[in-house]
Amino acid sequence: MPEHHDLQHWINGRPHAGSSGRSLPVLDPASGAEVTIAPLASAQEVDEAVAAAASAARTWRATSLARRAEVLYAFRNVLRERADELARVISRENGKTHGDALGEVARGAENADFATGIPELLKGSFSEQVSTGVDVHSIRQPLGVVAGITPFNFPAMVPLWMCTTAIACGNAFILKPSEKVPTSAILLAQMWRDAGLPNGVFSVLHGDRETVDALIAHPKIAAISFVGSTPVARHIYTSGTAAGKRVQALGGAKNHMVVLPDADIDAAADAAVSAAFGSAGERCMAISVVVPVGDIAEPLLAAIKDRISALRVGPASDPDADIGPLISAEHRDRVLSYVAAGMAEGADLVVDGRTGDHPGDGYFMGPCVLDRVTPTMSVYTDEIFGPVLAVSRVNTYDEALALVNEHEFGNGAAIFTRSGGAARQFSFDVEAGMVGINVPVPVPVAHFSFGGWKASLFGDARIYGPDGVRFYTREKVVTSRWQTEDTSRMSLHFPST
Repeated sequence: MPEHHDLQHWINGRPHAGSSGRSLPVLDPASGAEVTIAPLASAQEVDEAVAAAASAARTWRATSLARRAEVLYAFRNVLRERADELARVISRENGKTHGDALGEVARGAENADFATGIPELLKGSFSEQVSTGVDVHSIRQPLGVVAGITPFNFPAMVPLWMCTTAIACGNAFILKPSEKVPTSAILLAQMWRDAGLPNGVFSVLHGDRETVDALIAHPKIAAISFVGSTPVARHIYTSGTAAGKRVQALGGAKNHMVVLPDADIDAAADAAVSAAFGSAGERCMAISVVVPVGDIAEPLLAAIKDRISALRVGPASDPDADIGPLISAEHRDRVLSYVAAGMAEGADLVVDGRTGDHPGDGYFMGPCVLDRVTPTMSVYTDEIFGPVLAVSRVNTYDEALALVNEHEFGNGAAIFTRSGGAARQFSFDVEAGMVGINVPVPVPVAHFSFGGWKASLFGDARIYGPDGVRFYTREKVVTSRWQTEDTSRMSLHFPST
């Protein structure tokens, strides 16, 4: 793997030194130490990558589905063989524990598994004799060159959500990873090369907003996939569609977990703690708000506090660590400011992880729980993206449902109950794109699709799964009529066997 000061782009199947003269340091959030330096691509380097990708796409789209599936199968094997190596790179730059990083790689690999079925996934339809002597059939064809812009919190999984399906469908894919966690993207590029993917079909450009805007504006890029914050998702969606591109832009979240009075308290508490504080709360499917209904609030909160007391904050190098650092000092301070604002607005801080025996100079913060949070507080309205759990008490199911549905985000929601009827009603009523029933983080498996509602998704294209296949291809319908031949003469042209 590239070491200190050696990080490069990946263009046309090989490392490509940056030439823009711009770069950013990449820091280890567990120590604050510099890991490497990432070059930032200029518009000229975007042109180079797109030219190589466009050339490769012409050949790759003509490659048989059987061969594409073979490459995808080889890639998923390489990915699993090198999972530990990839997880260690993720932990070094993102800060998450090694177990969390391995889980990320495993969930990303599911998308490679799904994409190996591309011969089945691209099957079209056929109608015979729609009119006299006329048949109609449909086919799905790749777009050409597509790009993915991915966040810091899942530097392997989110790119795998995109590139596996895009490449299987016959496109060339350009990845612009977060400049905070760039090295895993180069490792993915090496894996694609080792799996036999032709040069130019997968490229990596490190960069910042200047790079992103160059990708959006480039006339030969047909589609943009994005996962990140809502303000950036809105910008990419509006500017990308204005440029005539397909765009799938997934934004922020504020996921609620409703706990009914009949719920299993131990199961609900376990779920709330793991879903709120796993990956230090830096995930769009984290549980941000627990909504206890009625008398279950006090025993549930006691069970949550008990479990938090057993959590250990530390670097990925600590095998006993449950929660790693936040991505940067600036982000940690932002998260801390929300805790202070919640207290100032009247919430009760019942678990205080702001200070503690946190190791070294990293960007660590322990779990915080704010009780009696109301919908007017910033700790409730905003996506915090850190280890902060809000508790909003209500008296009835209807109040809980209204709380969830009135929030601007609609990414995910969960309910904990023993009642099948209540669970079914919640899944019917709730305004969220992904719903968990006694499951706190309802990320769909790879053969479904991922995406929220409201301000959590711009456009109507969800990511990976069947929606991914539709997004990275376009349908063509062929209507055909052939002149009827005298079958008595066919033997003259087609000898029988």
